[in-house]
Amino acid sequence: MTTNVISSTNTSASRASQTASRRWLKWLPSVLFLGAAVLLLVSISAPYWGLVLQAPQYPGGLRMRVFVNNMTGDEDPRLDEVREIDGLNHYIGMKSLYEAAKFERSIALPAVFIMAVLLVVAAVWRRRWTWLLALPAFAFPVVFLADLGLWMAYYGQNLDPYAPLSSSIQPFTPPILGEGVIGQFKTIAYVDTGWYIIAAGSLLIAVALLIKLSGRLVQPKG
Repeated sequence: MTTNVISSTNTSASRASQTASRRWLKWLPSVLFLGAAVLLLVSISAPYWGLVLQAPQYPGGLRMRVFVNNMTGDEDPRLDEVREIDGLNHYIGMKSLYEAAKFERSIALPAVFIMAVLLVVAAVWRRRWTWLLALPAFAFPVVFLADLGLWMAYYGQNLDPYAPLSSSIQPFTPPILGEGVIGQFKTIAYVDTGWYIIAAGSLLIAVALLIKLSGRLVQPKG
């Protein structure tokens, strides 16, 4: 008799534990979506991508930081490094950096806010199809680098044939990551803090989607 009571108690405790676990897993994707939305908004204040250009006349190098909707140099106000890099690019026939990705920069902030709102909707309004709302934010890190790579290739492959150094520079594709050499210039390109933040958000979304998928797979059919 005592054994049956103990067994019944253990069974009840196990069921309660399983119920609590299911409830937690049911809400965990929503928490992860909300976390990803916060990371998206935080990323706005940090650079997504950076470039250091080393040239003989600039021993310390020139630094360019690309935010979600603008470009700057380092924090030293005495030198406009983006303008300096732009001037050097002019000699090899590259178009002005200020003309690049105008459309993307014009919609970048609204797009980030919209992706964050979609994540909040996906977190709060938990329907069968609302996970689709998280996909734009999930793809954002890859889309950013892909768009950047297309613009770099376009600029490097469409040099002005009448530029001062056009005869010594062949069309090229600047790397978006790692080192590159163009004539007497060397570039070092890297992803920066903002990109790592949105990549972390993308990882949270991936975990949330996996939890949702696993929940669907183990859900009993009826």
